[in-house]
Amino acid sequence: MDPTFTRTTERTGIEIADPIENARFELYTSRAVDPTPVPTHEFHFPVDSAVSVETSAVAVPKLANVLVRTQSGELVADNADHVDRSLAPGAYTVELSTAPMKLYLSVESALELRHDETAVRVAFGDPTEVAIGARSFHDQPAGTVTTTDDPAGAMKAVSLLGSALKTTSPERSFPTLRGHPPLIEVGEEFDAPEGIERPDTGVRIEIPAEYEYVYPVSSLAYYLGAEVVPADRPRLVTDEGFEYDLDGPLGFEKTVGRVLRQTFFFDCVTRTEGYYQVDLHERRAVESVVDLDFADLYDRSPAERLAAYLSVPYETVAAFVPEWNLTTDVMATPDNAEVLPFVASDLALVRCPRDPTTASVNPTPEPIDEFFRGGAGGDSVTAGCASDDFTRSTMDANAAAPAQGEIFNPEPADTVEHAWVGDGFPLGANKASIESYRRRVQRSAPEKTSIEIHVVCNDERMMEEGVVEEFYGLRELLQFDVSVHYELTTDELRELLAEPADFLHYIGHVDDHGMRCPDGHLDARTLSDVNVKAFVLNACRSYTQGEALVESGSYGGVVTLAEIANSVATEIGQTLARLLNCGFSLRVALSVVKDTTAPAYQYVTVGDGGLTLCQSESGTPLHLEIESLESGRYRTKFRTYPSPSHGLGSMQKPNIAGVNTRYLASGVIDTYELSADELDSFFGLEVLPVELDGELRWSDEIRRQEL
Repeated sequence: MDPTFTRTTERTGIEIADPIENARFELYTSRAVDPTPVPTHEFHFPVDSAVSVETSAVAVPKLANVLVRTQSGELVADNADHVDRSLAPGAYTVELSTAPMKLYLSVESALELRHDETAVRVAFGDPTEVAIGARSFHDQPAGTVTTTDDPAGAMKAVSLLGSALKTTSPERSFPTLRGHPPLIEVGEEFDAPEGIERPDTGVRIEIPAEYEYVYPVSSLAYYLGAEVVPADRPRLVTDEGFEYDLDGPLGFEKTVGRVLRQTFFFDCVTRTEGYYQVDLHERRAVESVVDLDFADLYDRSPAERLAAYLSVPYETVAAFVPEWNLTTDVMATPDNAEVLPFVASDLALVRCPRDPTTASVNPTPEPIDEFFRGGAGGDSVTAGCASDDFTRSTMDANAAAPAQGEIFNPEPADTVEHAWVGDGFPLGANKASIESYRRRVQRSAPEKTSIEIHVVCNDERMMEEGVVEEFYGLRELLQFDVSVHYELTTDELRELLAEPADFLHYIGHVDDHGMRCPDGHLDARTLSDVNVKAFVLNACRSYTQGEALVESGSYGGVVTLAEIANSVATEIGQTLARLLNCGFSLRVALSVVKDTTAPAYQYVTVGDGGLTLCQSESGTPLHLEIESLESGRYRTKFRTYPSPSHGLGSMQKPNIAGVNTRYLASGVIDTYELSADELDSFFGLEVLPVELDGELRWSDEIRRQEL
């Protein structure tokens, strides 16, 4: 289960593989090496596994961020400026922060950092013993807390979410220092395993003992390590006498969300006084508008820092707080307490919806000669996409909750991603479930080392979409095994779904009876064993089939809510394939598609929409928005998205000449005016989506002469 080290075959060096996360990275050495296991305790920072090699240099095949520290943790070099530098002989820890796992070098030697256009080289002079340690981004909960099916029991369970914090210092804002909260299950009496204890932070959250108050504070209680206790009115209290009203003019849920964002943001700024004394854009931006001594705050207690942070009006810092990535709507039912560890781990803003509005989802208008996936020629437009009991155009908009199969309009969220835990199918949001979230932490190492993908095309008229096959496996350092299947029978499709695989891209027809095959239909609701981790069902009204795949074992996927025209499905299917191949999660990939392709509103994610097929080469998935200027230059907006491996609190530095500042990697980090040559050079670093003058393109397809 821990990262493994093997010799590379094409160049001298080692490959580091994280079997749980399907992540790989290579480091190249000056000569052939034989990795030898060494103890992990020799590293200043925690690692899961480590080896020793003898080499005179280690080359990183990317312009990685490199931080050099003494063995006691003092930062002595930061290559953000990509300037070559030399360090005198000593004992050093070298952190490589762009890899899809945490990588450290431990060495006693003089160091030379050298850069070229695409790589970094750490040289030691003579052949030297170098220890290489790796830590997986995968994190397991420490145990399961059993709680009763009442709000008081849920409050006690939520109070223990903070037991997973690896520190209560401002460094808790780093995703790797926030462990996964313990799981929660509902039982007859409260029970917490030995060792699961709330940290002593001196912070408590007082709220009425009702689910509508308990669930929305789960992420805040986790991040603050706070105790949640019953009271008549909601407020945040510390042992040192500080009080903060949680039911302000904006209402309870929005106030709680603001407190979480503000506290997290100030922790990110304050932590620059600790182990990571880097040039952070957000610190420079906010220092002049707040009267806070960050050096002093770093050494204060969690309760003292909290009081100082919240002494600043939110409006003062709102423009600097990173764009939040996820809002999760959780229906206020007793069993949904089990989803709280997962939404807290995501630092999601949690709401308890009351009155969702049902909706009708119509197909995209197309010319008369454009056939839909349900029929062509003499068939009616809905022959293969027949209306069913799950889509209703007129429903009681004041219903307290949607029925199991209804499509409805949830309240819009002001975050990039939006998830829903409850009945029905939310238009524009991820239909999540407790089962799919639990599979997130139950993952085990696969038998194969490659990422296995099946493309199934069950309609000869849609063979054109089979080109999605070429978009998987374009990445170096990753091993893809792509199989394309045409016209599978019901038995063949059932067998394929039962085999362990990472991803299935289905192209064909879906109707009330299931997924259409040459010999009939395969209804996913009849399946009991699905071992495909994730999927795209590119067919009309595939949402019930997709939900059934999740219930039977899949982690999550992308489905449709209406009839989909061939041309639309082909375009969206290809774009999703490329985004997933670039390391975007299911939910974010669909969000990017919706921003550029209007008919994509008919697609939603089901299950764990935060699932990724592979790691982004940059660590954090990156999307450029480029606008041509009359001057011949280009206004370039850099947009980043948190991912399972690089969550909220991660930092990013664009690889642009003259940019030495790091940014909190969530949302638009900055906008630059670049020349055509600068853009062309950046495009050569990795494949990423580029919105050029309003059109979604790909960096590897934009030629220099187009700029």
